Amino acid sequence: MRPLAVIRRELMGPRGLGLVLARAVRDAVALGRFARRRGVALVHSNTSVVLGGMLSAAVAGVPHVWHVREIYSRFGRFWPLYRSFLRRSASALVCVSEATATQFGESDRPRVIHDGLAVESVRAPRSVARNALGLEPDAPVIAVLGRISDWKGQDVLVRALAQPPLRERGVVGVIAGEAWPGTEARAARVLEAADELGVHDRLRMVGFREDVETVLGAADVVAVPSTAPDPLPGAALEAGAAGSAVVASAHGGLPEIIRDGETGRLVAPGDAVALARVSAELLDDPAQRERLGAAAARDIRERFSAGRLLDEIQGLYDALLRA
Repeated sequence: MRPLAVIRRELMGPRGLGLVLARAVRDAVALGRFARRRGVALVHSNTSVVLGGMLSAAVAGVPHVWHVREIYSRFGRFWPLYRSFLRRSASALVCVSEATATQFGESDRPRVIHDGLAVESVRAPRSVARNALGLEPDAPVIAVLGRISDWKGQDVLVRALAQPPLRERGVVGVIAGEAWPGTEARAARVLEAADELGVHDRLRMVGFREDVETVLGAADVVAVPSTAPDPLPGAALEAGAAGSAVVASAHGGLPEIIRDGETGRLVAPGDAVALARVSAELLDDPAQRERLGAAAARDIRERFSAGRLLDEIQGLYDALLRA
């Protein structure tokens, strides 16, 4: 076991790319030898930011599946080059959402295979969950789950808490997640914004939680306020499958998970006013929350089942190996 070379946005320069390519070649040699030794018939790279799988498949002389889980809207001038590279170097190109596939254009679009639920999503009993997180039993609560980043929208939640519809109701915001190592300043900026807007006393940053069911059980509303297009966020899948009332940004793969007015609510990306207004509406209407959550649980568990994902991936493998 060893870490593989990964393409990151901050490495998009001559020196950074050279470093990634050198590491990828080392990965390819090791993985290619392993593939030949074990008689591997196919290599599947489960993300498009790792190069070693493609190179090792070439070394071993076997088909290569490249799974695109990223939207490259912030890669600038490098994306057209990398898009062409992905197309040319894969035996099959798979995208996790229609939003992800759209960035390849209309001609020769990749196959879309939505991810499946990796875990059984449930909500812990409300009273137990609230007690575990130190929340008041009757406080209205909105939660955001996921890595703290510059585009996952934790800052949008903070700004929404300052809006009259949520401020007047004393709504508490819960942020479950931590920043990537080395980017801890992002969490500090969220706290600074809460101080500046006067909502620090209504913000709870609970860090990384393995017991996602506790956060879901404690929340009246789960927000997924991504400010950049999110390919197919697991936070929305898990929350909806657990029966939570979800309010999400209307871009990226989120509209493929949440059907506005049917299985949740969609708002304009980055619009704290809209997030506050729609969340307040849901907080005031338990029947609507229950209806949307129940519909989401039925719909997402069916459309994003693990069994469906495995069947589609196996069918792809079979077709490639027959060819």
